[in-house]
Order: sequence, then C-alpha cells, then structure tokens
Amino acid sequence: MREIIFDTETTGLETKFDRIIEIGGIELINNFPTGRSLHLYINPGDRKVHPDALAVHGITDEFLKDKPSFAEVAEQILEFFEGAKWIAHNANFDMGFINAEFERLKLPPVSMEHVVDTLALARRKHPMGPNSLDALCRRYGIDNAHRTKHGALLDSELLAEVYIEMTGGRQAALGLVGIETSATIIEIEEHVVGISGRPRPLPSRVSAVELAAHRALVGSLGAKAVWARYESESPDMAIRAS
Repeated sequence: MREIIFDTETTGLETKFDRIIEIGGIELINNFPTGRSLHLYINPGDRKVHPDALAVHGITDEFLKDKPSFAEVAEQILEFFEGAKWIAHNANFDMGFINAEFERLKLPPVSMEHVVDTLALARRKHPMGPNSLDALCRRYGIDNAHRTKHGALLDSELLAEVYIEMTGGRQAALGLVGIETSATIIEIEEHVVGISGRPRPLPSRVSAVELAAHRALVGSLGAKAVWARYESESPDMAIRAS
C-alpha cells in the first residue's frame, strides 16, 4: 500500500483567499519509508503572508518572490501523489487548501475517501489527548527538538514517524533491518530472513551430579514412563522437560 504523509504551510487560514506557500511529502510503501520525498515552496501571487502565519512558519513574502506558482507545480504534485493515500494531521485544513488550489486551475478535487486524518486516528487511540504533533512526538519518544517553527517537510517527516508508531508499523519493520531498500521496497517480501541452526551445538549445561540424579528418578518411574522416552533421545531434553 502506497501512502504519502504530507503537510502544507499557507499565507493564512481562509481557503477562499489564502494560498499554499509550502508543501512537503514523504512516501511510505507498506508502512515503510522509501526515501522518496517532495518539497516545494510556492509563490502565492498577490496574496501576502499574514503576520500570524508568519509567526508560525517564518516564511516571508520576500523569500517567496522567486518561487514557482501553484499552477507551475500542480502536475508535479499530482504525479507524486498519484495512486496513494493522502495522510495529514488535521487533514481537513490541508485538503481544504489543496482542493481550493485545484479548483482555481479547474482540476478535479481530491475525494476525502482517499484521505486519512492522523488527528482523528490519534483522538480515537488516545481519547484523553493531547494529540498535537508535538504531543504525539513526546508520547512516542520521537525527537522533535529541532522543530522551532513549523515546516512542511520537517512536519511530514515527524508525522511519518508518528504514523508508523501509531499504526504498529515499526514492529512489522523490525524484520527488515539489514535489508537494502530502494524505491522498489514494495517487493520486499522477496527477501526472506531464514533461521538456521547453530554451526556447533552448545555444550551441555547439565552437571554429572544432576544427570545421575535425574536418571535415578526416571528409573524409579518404570519402563513405560514418558520421561524414559525423553531420556533415550536426549538427557538434556529430558531434564528441561521435567
């Protein structure tokens, strides 16, 4: 299953007037990061960054002056997300802006059936909260000390770690340690980690006194005792079984 963990930063909070100025995304396949990512800064045209938004993400109008418009990167965004689930924290906010941008370009909206809201997942899993991204990082032991301001790619990277933890994916990924991965990670099932026996058996940990005492006990039980069969196969096994 292919999923894109993504985040956006905007000029403000009004989807009708404000614009996306940054988008970042991390690709997961079968709950495992592939190393593919998307990160774009976007010129919002004549819409200026609201001071309250600037305080959150620190992206200035001056910085955005030479960046491409959304129309120029829309195809790149669609190609990156094609066929994947769109996963975001408080997804209604991000999808509201994504679909508003698509509407301006006369492109079809993304159906919410293709979207997963990690905030809703977190509220179901941890109903007592808090469930902000920072709070979830603390809950799952994810280092976010370098997050002094919001940033679309950084927040996507943190959310990907949270999402993997929240959905139990990290335990499933433990068996992949040591396997070289690439964008073809979807074929990881071809790699089989075998379990082989020891090249040399471990020496017996049973002392001579313990072995003699055990054999005396088994002898006292009679020839039909089940322990007699274990004794004939392996004295060590017989002692552990008893």
